[in-house]
This record gives sequence, structure tokens and C-alpha cells, in this order.
Amino acid sequence: MQDIDIAALSRTVLWASFALAVIFGAIAQRTHFCTMGAVSDIMTMGDWSRMRMWVTAMGVAMIGFNAMVALGWLQAANTVYAGPRFIWLSALVGGAMFGFGMVLASGCGSKTLVRIGGGNLKSLVVFFVLGFAAFATMRGITAVLRVNTVDAVAVEFAGGQDLPTLLAGATGVAKNTLAAVLGIGLGAALLVWSLMRREGRSADNLLGGLGLGAIIAALWWVSGRLGHVAEDPNTLEEVFVATNSRGMESLTFVAPMAYTIDWLIFFSDKSKVLTIAIVTTVGVVVGSALYALASRSFRWEGFRNAGDTAHHLVGAVLMGVGGVTAMGCTIGQGLSGLSTLSLTSFVAIAAIILGAVAGLKYQFWLIERSA
Repeated sequence: MQDIDIAALSRTVLWASFALAVIFGAIAQRTHFCTMGAVSDIMTMGDWSRMRMWVTAMGVAMIGFNAMVALGWLQAANTVYAGPRFIWLSALVGGAMFGFGMVLASGCGSKTLVRIGGGNLKSLVVFFVLGFAAFATMRGITAVLRVNTVDAVAVEFAGGQDLPTLLAGATGVAKNTLAAVLGIGLGAALLVWSLMRREGRSADNLLGGLGLGAIIAALWWVSGRLGHVAEDPNTLEEVFVATNSRGMESLTFVAPMAYTIDWLIFFSDKSKVLTIAIVTTVGVVVGSALYALASRSFRWEGFRNAGDTAHHLVGAVLMGVGGVTAMGCTIGQGLSGLSTLSLTSFVAIAAIILGAVAGLKYQFWLIERSA
């Protein structure tokens, strides 16, 4: 067996992940990439531009991930999204909570980090409240509630819940072949839809959609290919280095905020080590700040009044609880999860959009009432 320096490999994976997150933050700041904003644009102005950017990113991430599965580099089963339990009720309830919460908090998890980099102090408060709520839903009081209620309702599959695995069992066709056909085919269809209109082909849309989707795929490669060790010389077990889930990971921004806060609080505890989740959380803020400072768009911003504060606090709690319950956010489920063709991811992202629509209608009602 070839000797592998796990510590050195972990550092390489962490630096590569951090660099990709910095680029993500800069692009998101430059292009105003925001799922909540995309839904809001459609409802208020009938403008589908930012939605096409998001769908472009979905298509690119889906093509990238499934091309690597077809090549035998990655397996969806090694992600948290494609396990055998189809937790449809958790995805539905958690996704709706997250979608409603991101409207109240002025953006999803990734937008929160991007806004922090741009000088938004409201988002800094959202970050800490979201992270605390997420940690409680992973291991605390709301975790007990989650496990004993929505998580108990699930469909158990013999294999993974990703579409290639499900169809492979039903048809006998190899999973990598189905990944190529379904993943690349569906991804290409999403790209055709998003790029068929001129607003989908604007410079910002192409940068945001193609760039951010490629970053999701690149991080899958970093974690699942570069960071994969078939046999750890210390444990003699398969390992994906520098991950919290013990599987391969790409970008997501709910649980990572909790891990980041935990690492900061227990920094002197040697068992608390840097992971992909933590460095990518910091990297997005750094990338956003660098672009905001370079473009002179950095502005300090605070809460308008007590009502604004209350809405952001409630929204942060809903995102923290909902994001963990649904196993991801608009990036975690909407890009990383969907790229694996996981059934849970499809339900979660639909619920997030429905929750966002409900949240926006609530805001419209508040405006009408005040008028």
C-alpha cells in the first residue's frame, strides 16, 4: 500500500476549497446572484433574468457531476443527498420553512455570507442566529423534535435515492450510463431553457450561471476525487478528507455556519479542526469583500427599526431549523443536491420556492396594510 500523508492532503483540499469559495463569493457579489431575489423579481416585475442564472448554474453543476460519475470518478452514494432514505416530509416542511425564512432575512445562506462581505451588519446577526438554530437542529432541542416527527416519515430504498441508482435497479442498465444520459441530458435541457432568451445570455447571467455551476462541480472533484483515500493508513478505512459528513461534499451554507461557529467557540480544542464546510463559509465572505472593496460598493448597513430586526431574527431561525431539516439550502439542495439527481433534493427545492412565494406574499400584505 502506498503511504499517503493525510495531513498534507487535507491542507491541499482545504486550500483548494477555500480558493473556490473565494471565487464563488466574488462572482455572487458581482452578479447579484440570489434565489430569493430571483423569485421576488418574477413576482414583482415579471423578470426571469436571475431565475435563468440560477437554472444555468443548476444545469452546469448537474452536467459536471454526472459526467464525473459516468467516468467512474465519483459516486452519488458517497454524498449525503443520495442515501437510501427518501425523507420527503422533512424536505417538504424544512424547505418551506427555509424559503419563508430567507424572505424575512433578506436572502438565503449564501446571500447572507455575500452581504456580510459587502458590509451588511444585519446579515452578520442573521449568520450567528442561523448558525445557532442550525446547530440546535443538528444536535439540540430542535434535533429531538425533528428526529421524532418529520424524519420518522420516510421511504426506504434498497440502494440510493438518486435517479440513476433507482432506474438501474429497475432496468438493469449500468448506473454510470444512466448518470450520463439522465444527468447530462437534464442538465443540457436546463441550459437550453435558461439560455434561450436574451436575458439569460447577458454577461452577468453567463458569469453567474456558468461560473457558480462550475464551482459546484469543481468542489465535487476536489472533495470526491482529490480528497478521496481508498484506505486511510491510520484506520484502514475509506475516507474523504476534511469533511464533516465523512462523505464527499460540495457547497452548502446552513450546517457549515453552525460548524464555523462551533470551531470559533472551541478553537483551543484540538479535536476541532478545519473542514471544507468551515473554509468555504469563510471563503465566500472573503471573496465578496474583496470584490466589494475593489469595486467600491462596500457599504455599512444596519437595521431600520425594531420590526426589521424582528423579521430578520425570525427568518434566521426558520432558515437554520428548516435548512437542517431539509438537508440543505438553495445552494446545498438547489445546486449541490440537485446535481446528484436526488429525489429529496427535488422535493426540497420545490418546497423552498413555495416557501419563498408565501414569504413574499406575506411581505406584500404587510405593505398593503401599512398603506
